[in-house]
Amino acid sequence: MRIAVTGSTGLIGSALVRSLLADGHEVVRLVRHRARTGRQSDGTVGVGWNPHLMQIDRAGLDGVEAVVNLAGAGVGDRRWTEGYRQEIRESRVLGTETIAAALVEAKQPPRVLVNASAVGYYGQTGDRVIDEDAPPGEDFLSEVCVEWEASARPAEDAGIRVAYARTGLVLSAKGGAGGRLFPLFRLGLGGRLGSGDQYWAVISLADEVAALRFLIDGEDLSGPFNLTGPEPVTNRQLTEAMGRALGRPTPFPVPEAALRLALGDMAVEVVGSHRVLPKRLLDAGFHFQHPDVDSAVRAAL
Repeated sequence: MRIAVTGSTGLIGSALVRSLLADGHEVVRLVRHRARTGRQSDGTVGVGWNPHLMQIDRAGLDGVEAVVNLAGAGVGDRRWTEGYRQEIRESRVLGTETIAAALVEAKQPPRVLVNASAVGYYGQTGDRVIDEDAPPGEDFLSEVCVEWEASARPAEDAGIRVAYARTGLVLSAKGGAGGRLFPLFRLGLGGRLGSGDQYWAVISLADEVAALRFLIDGEDLSGPFNLTGPEPVTNRQLTEAMGRALGRPTPFPVPEAALRLALGDMAVEVVGSHRVLPKRLLDAGFHFQHPDVDSAVRAAL
């Protein structure tokens, strides 16, 4: 199968590309730098695009059967200044609008678009258990996710199967939040964040990739899917699991006030709570390799 991937150099995108290539699929990477277009040494093909200008090499998408759109500025990469809030929003919305328009106008559209989203769609939900039927929240990330998903609707309206992958916290020592936390825990400096009672919707990187591929292949899978582990855990439970896996104590809790001082508005996500279940994935028969926090942490290491 010929599969196009945006955000292919990020944590999730890189792992997805490796998995697809290992199984013999042809991968088209949408890239912004001219030097990376054309046939690459890893066997992928680079196709140019500029989501901020809503430009894309449409001819390069000829013959693509599936598209996985993962592009977007990292939510945890910087403090949320007004300028970076705009970057978070536009990198997702404009990128998705560009992809959707290209697919709608293609002579032979792909059969499926798997479009990234996030559990931030639901806002802060405390200890309330929620699934895909829950309404959107009202905070910044909720608004971004609503616009993000709406940007893919033209493809859906044109008859392309669209699945929205509402991803939680992907555990990996190679990047993302795990890439920042694991080094601290290795040094014995890890600890709960805030009260530690907030729920984090975690998923192993292997399960994240497997779930994306499950959505690519599932001919009747459309609409929103929560890509989170089947057992929501608190930050305290995750902290303890990381300490156990590394054989290190976890004595240094970080007060919420300190987090707000260091992170600004982004601290809302760190101390906020998302007790999210992957109901639709489970109902569709998806099998998790790392269903509990201990196995997910071990896999991350």
